[in-house]
Amino acid sequence: MTRIDDVARLAGVSTATVSRALRGLPTVSAATRRRVLAAAEQLDYAVSPSASRLAGGRTGTVAVVVPRITRWFFGTVVEAVEDFLHQAGYDLLLYNLGGREQVRQRVLRTANLHKRVDAIMLVATPLRAADLTALATLELPGITISSGTVVPGWPCVRIDDVAAARTATRHLLDLGHRRIAHISGDPDDELAFTTHLDRRCGYQEALRSAGIRPDPSLDMESQFTIDGGNRATTELLARGEPPTAIFAACDEMAMGAMTALRDAGLRVPQDVSVIGVDDHDLAGVLGLSTIAQPAAEQGRLAARLLLDPLGARTVDAYAGRIPDPRGAADPPGSPVILPTRLVVRESTAPPREH
Repeated sequence: MTRIDDVARLAGVSTATVSRALRGLPTVSAATRRRVLAAAEQLDYAVSPSASRLAGGRTGTVAVVVPRITRWFFGTVVEAVEDFLHQAGYDLLLYNLGGREQVRQRVLRTANLHKRVDAIMLVATPLRAADLTALATLELPGITISSGTVVPGWPCVRIDDVAAARTATRHLLDLGHRRIAHISGDPDDELAFTTHLDRRCGYQEALRSAGIRPDPSLDMESQFTIDGGNRATTELLARGEPPTAIFAACDEMAMGAMTALRDAGLRVPQDVSVIGVDDHDLAGVLGLSTIAQPAAEQGRLAARLLLDPLGARTVDAYAGRIPDPRGAADPPGSPVILPTRLVVRESTAPPREH
């Protein structure tokens, strides 16, 4: 049976170079790769990825944990992470919690990840004390994406949710709106964690800066879904005088709000303006004004930072396209905060009486 050292001997290179060449990693020159491939073909050698990885004490796999893969933000992040890991020669092991407590416990509180992965990425996954204890026991490098998930010693990539909400609300205020409603996350929803709190804080800060006292009757709670936005807006309209504008904590909620307004015979933006957060793939189609957050960039940068402690120099050329926004003065372990931007479309306009 042909072994990897036979190929190395025939090609005149090390076994490590053979492994990198056969895995298609970018640190091997084209000439060396051709020589290795020719030797492997001559000897009829088939590489075993799992064996080559385990021989180096690594699995070549990263665990990525998300609350619900069907949501736009999580799907976009995971796709970007998978692409980056592939370029680096790593595999992705996806865990979709799906709101199921038994899955959470199996993934985070047992030895399920032990010796199966080299590192862990948590995407907007709220943690409990028992989860933190279990993760510390694994002694694996890790990283988190989005706010609300703090693991001691792990870096975090996210946006400034308070600032994003403040910008959205200020846009409505600048248009002349004063009766502005907010649709936020349900504190009982496992996806809410602190994002809904931060975005509510930004909304209220902007109102107070404009001399407006936040009205609790205009602050609704629901799930981060189209249906959640629809139900919250329907309830809001049933309370009496409708607002002239709605700031939804995410684009999917904003889409639900637009549907509810249409069903109630109200026009967007002539009767009620609507703005969200995300820049969902459908936001442009629907003409939805929004605060665009770089979801894919968060995934790629998090993957780059996660692979750094693993010595994955093979991704340097690919990672060079993803600058690390941290400054030299930022302390180690400080969050990496990526910028957001206001995208104005057809769903926001001055109120009719303005």
